[in-house]
Amino acid sequence: MGNRAGREKFSTGLAAFFATLGSALGLGNIWKFPYLVGENGGGAFLFIYLLCVIFVGIPVMICEFYIGRKTRKNAVGAFQKIGTNPAWKIIGYLGVLSAYLIMFFYSCVAGWVYSYVFKALKGDFNAISAHSVEAELTKAVVGPISPLFWQLVVLIVVSVVLICGVKRGIERVTKTLLPVLFILIIICAIRAMTLPGAFQGLYFLFHIDFSQLTPNIILMALGLAFFKLSLGMGTLITYGSYFTENNNMITTAIKVALSDTVVSLLAGIAIFPTVFSFSMETGAGPGLLFLTIPLVFSQIPFGNILLAAFFFLTSIAATTAMISIVEVLVAYLSEEKGMSRTKAVIFNATLIMFIGMLATLSADRASILGDVHIFGRTFFQLFDFTSSNVILPIGGLLIVIFVGWVGAKEEFRYELSNQGMLKTDWLISIFYFFIKYVAPVLLAVVFLNSIGLFRI
Repeated sequence: MGNRAGREKFSTGLAAFFATLGSALGLGNIWKFPYLVGENGGGAFLFIYLLCVIFVGIPVMICEFYIGRKTRKNAVGAFQKIGTNPAWKIIGYLGVLSAYLIMFFYSCVAGWVYSYVFKALKGDFNAISAHSVEAELTKAVVGPISPLFWQLVVLIVVSVVLICGVKRGIERVTKTLLPVLFILIIICAIRAMTLPGAFQGLYFLFHIDFSQLTPNIILMALGLAFFKLSLGMGTLITYGSYFTENNNMITTAIKVALSDTVVSLLAGIAIFPTVFSFSMETGAGPGLLFLTIPLVFSQIPFGNILLAAFFFLTSIAATTAMISIVEVLVAYLSEEKGMSRTKAVIFNATLIMFIGMLATLSADRASILGDVHIFGRTFFQLFDFTSSNVILPIGGLLIVIFVGWVGAKEEFRYELSNQGMLKTDWLISIFYFFIKYVAPVLLAVVFLNSIGLFRI
């Protein structure tokens, strides 16, 4: 009990919600979700993604909260404390590995967002056209000096917040700025729906054509759910370890998943009407956000100011998500390896910068390393695919097996009911069923399909 009482925590349940939402709300919503929907057939992909969130995402999130708060430990230390067999620590190590892989490419994309704040303030998007916005994106992505510089700036900002700690750093930033980002996305979505051809964009986003579905689309949707909700990477175990004793973990998980999904849909509503209005390609890939949002704001009075504000707040969302992921690495090094918090932050930021350069220099075909392929993918694509579509689902599968089949059901029920204070036995029983039977089967089928051992 001494460790549980003495460890730093979030101040309130609301602070825990905003911090966890800050982990989930990031470039996954505003950057990755729209372009994967665009590349994978629109509404059919969206439908499968929503099923993945309901039947897999929320149950895995609850498991991670449970493990984190029960142990008050980092991702590796948690399984060392709670597990009967030390081999279960592999889940924690997978989380640490995925956190590194995600940061290698995520810090690169966050750098693009930071650079767009600067571009908007300079007036680079005044009198913008579909052609000139492509030229601006090329300058931001190909570089090489500009994207590397902004990647470094991102990592410095993240490091400063992390050195400040849980309450003065993570909590203060997330609960102040995320509501403002939400408001700006709503403004974007409303304006986009008034553009000529907006209906075609909404039809693309919401029309479900099951003939579009393939096993690869199902795998991509599951990987996106894990990436967006920060599942399987140790983040939610680490944040769960900072929860207060009276935090309703099931309610927090549902609220985070719902809020995250609403923001993703708003981002899609802001982007796809613009794509069709300006006759752009839905499958434009990772650059879709940067091609469309400047065009939306170019149609609005004071659009340049709003555009700068939008990318500033998007940079905050990217930063809060990065903070949550790097916190996994910082907590691991400081608690398991005895490194001071400041040294752990600096070490991780340096490592991410040096290896992340490979992603930054391979993000586009015209980039210096754009023609270098490992297993058929550039460094940028390899870091993304391996983390999102392989390691995160494996980690999630092991987590639900551990909680559903290895751990004691009564301990799970006791912790989720806040030591019997919450009268939610029926709700806990429902989620325990999903954790024990539904999520493992779905995760196993999708993963075995991804490696070719089973065909859907």
